[in-house]
Amino acid sequence: MSVLTRDEAQTRAKLLDVHHYAIALDLTTGDETFTSRTVVRFTARTQADTFVELKPAELREATLDGHPLDPKTLEDNRLPLKALTAGEHELRIDAVMRYSRTGEGMHRFTDPTDGETYVYTQLFMDDVQRVFAAFDQPDLKAVFDLSVKAPAGWSVLANGITTDLGDGHWQAAPTPLISTYLVAVAAGPWHSVRTEHRGLPFGLHCRRSLAPYLDPDTDEIFEITRQCYDRYHEKFEEPYPFDSYDQAFVPEFNAGAMENPGLVTFRDEFVFRSAVTDAERQTRAMVIAHEMAHMWFGDLVTLRWWDDIWLNESFAEYMGYQTLTEATRFTDTWVDFGVMRKGWGYDADQRPSTHPVAPEEVDDTASALLNFDGISYAKGASALRQLVTWLGEKDFLAGINTHFARHRFGNATLADFIDSLASATERDVHAWADAWLRTTGVDTLRPVVTPGEEGTYTLQVEHKGSRPHRIAVGLYDLDVADEGRHLVLRERLDLDIPQNTPQPIGKRPTLLLPNDGDLTYAKVRFDPESFKAVTETLSGLPSPLTRAVVWNALRDAVRDGELPPTAYLDAARTHLPHETDLALVQGVLAFASGYVTDRYVTPEQRPAALATLSSLCRDLIRRTEDGDNPGLRLIAVRHCVNAAAHPDTIAAWLADGTVPGGPDLDPELRWRVLARLAVLGATDESAIAAELERDPSATGQEGAARCRAALPTEDAKAAAWEAMFARDDLSNYLFTATAQGFWQPEQTDLVRQYVPRYYEDAVALAARRGPAIADAAGRWAFPDYAIDEENQALGQACLRDADPIPALRRKLVDQLDDLGRALRVRQS
Repeated sequence: MSVLTRDEAQTRAKLLDVHHYAIALDLTTGDETFTSRTVVRFTARTQADTFVELKPAELREATLDGHPLDPKTLEDNRLPLKALTAGEHELRIDAVMRYSRTGEGMHRFTDPTDGETYVYTQLFMDDVQRVFAAFDQPDLKAVFDLSVKAPAGWSVLANGITTDLGDGHWQAAPTPLISTYLVAVAAGPWHSVRTEHRGLPFGLHCRRSLAPYLDPDTDEIFEITRQCYDRYHEKFEEPYPFDSYDQAFVPEFNAGAMENPGLVTFRDEFVFRSAVTDAERQTRAMVIAHEMAHMWFGDLVTLRWWDDIWLNESFAEYMGYQTLTEATRFTDTWVDFGVMRKGWGYDADQRPSTHPVAPEEVDDTASALLNFDGISYAKGASALRQLVTWLGEKDFLAGINTHFARHRFGNATLADFIDSLASATERDVHAWADAWLRTTGVDTLRPVVTPGEEGTYTLQVEHKGSRPHRIAVGLYDLDVADEGRHLVLRERLDLDIPQNTPQPIGKRPTLLLPNDGDLTYAKVRFDPESFKAVTETLSGLPSPLTRAVVWNALRDAVRDGELPPTAYLDAARTHLPHETDLALVQGVLAFASGYVTDRYVTPEQRPAALATLSSLCRDLIRRTEDGDNPGLRLIAVRHCVNAAAHPDTIAAWLADGTVPGGPDLDPELRWRVLARLAVLGATDESAIAAELERDPSATGQEGAARCRAALPTEDAKAAAWEAMFARDDLSNYLFTATAQGFWQPEQTDLVRQYVPRYYEDAVALAARRGPAIADAAGRWAFPDYAIDEENQALGQACLRDADPIPALRRKLVDQLDDLGRALRVRQS
């Protein structure tokens, strides 16, 4: 499949002005294909050759201005339009299209719970051509007029309000001017809940089998939606630009959500079938806020080309967290950002694949797809938070509103955006953008304390890096009234970095913390006295956001080989039993289990590391016996299962259907326990089959696939490998579940033979099945527990000799860099 280059897009944008698409989809033609009829009205500014994108199972007919085009000229998903004359044109395409099982194009899913079928579109980047013919680039906006024929009993959702015309025919209201990748359709026997807010229709939609789980949460989801909607209207002068706001929770979705105007699609794991923590509810709320921000950042004003993807994602990320904090009950969302999302950005920015927030060279769509990473989201949002700190929110919002007014229903570039900001301030925003958005890497801040006269000290922040920062430095003293168990804030100094002169600070504080409040994007290191204070009194810091900065600093020090991974576990063992913020507990335990115990400690150290983690989790379980903190208890139980080195306790929980004192084992916990028992060789196929009969849902199917792949037998591993790399019939979710079960630290010897096979098989799989499966194969099927130089050499040879497609190549580059880091950490 050809990818669109920037040069081709610029040439076509100069040639064409696209006005209107009339799209008719027939979803009643079978399980494998659907029909797609498209009429495109457009103007050519001069005589030239161009093309339209289309990837059909069969191109039945194509005409331009009533004259037939030869379907045989369709090559590599492009239909040539030769000698196009200046003036108005009408292109008609009649095609048969394939349904997808990988979350790309028109994805089709049959619910194993009740046999009902659902379809939905994910047209991001360049997948429009899998559904209808289009001039597929973001700066050729048009009006989209959509009609759908659906099976009896289905309802159809789209960007605009849909009308049931009878006999399975549905008509969507025409859209305003939007980009091709934002067109959306979702059809099936949806369970729908509707309301209105300020005269605008709101809707929530999910599979019928999930109705019992969505209905108890509709009030919460609608409340979050209303609160964000109202707060955005306080921030933005431009009103919400579409005719309705539907949120559909769809199956086997590759992303967290997609900002289709008027019809946001979410992965339906956000319809909670099992118990969740309040931190997980906060995550769902943040995604709601993020996607709504896109209605302005991305949908109303859209990037011109994919090098400015940060104009979409970084803004939605920043606005989502900030607006959730301002408008909802989730007032500590920046803690979750600091401990969970920010590390994603730091990690990505230290790999060979790093790129600027706003890269200057994104040559084609395949390259652009690789930039949807921790830099475009977490680093970009951090940069914007620093920009607001430096610029002031009033001027920042004034620039934003100027940007909307100048480019509404159009396209814009980084230069346009910076010009809009510059119009609202005297500050040199262009220089700020060059320093922050055109550079790569992570700066490091370290306090340097110098003694002065009569027991006083001065502070200077050592700055390794190139970016300017406006930060706060927290000065903390021991609370002597509390016998030194807690720290109290003496003063918070506002500093501009690089710092020109030392700052007098009086007597020596117990702890000096650069970037207190987490207002910038930089790694933090401690002076020796502050590090000692951190190890002894971290849990005694008064603010969870301050504690998040400290935990991030410890995390970074482990990854950089400056702090032994066992020291991180010791800090968690000491301080997490006193932690009150659930996002912090989740984030610290996620790093402790996913990285420290599974990758960074040596095989000889792993049993002791797991024992430390288990002991910590048991402490948290004991702490929550009174039932006052079910969220904390749930986190502890989950990680206790994951860290179990012996099966007896968790097998008893599964047999009894409960943890003593609660919680009862819901489907998520039952599959979690069974997966760990499979790893430990303490269950078998008959038990997995029985659990699947108990829970035949889509999530149950994934749980069974994960458990079967985790069984420590040669037959189980061979069957899982064939399913992933030979049969090509696994959906994206079942592939991921199988891959998650396959590699286990406890089974290194059993699966050693598959390490060299992985590279050859993954390259072939990615070439056959495309970017979505390539991404899953690189992320989940990579042998990341084979932490040795042989694995690293095999991977480097694959990159050098095998020519993997870009999506897989990027994942392999990142995984091999992480593998090298794990080797260095073990050797440090």
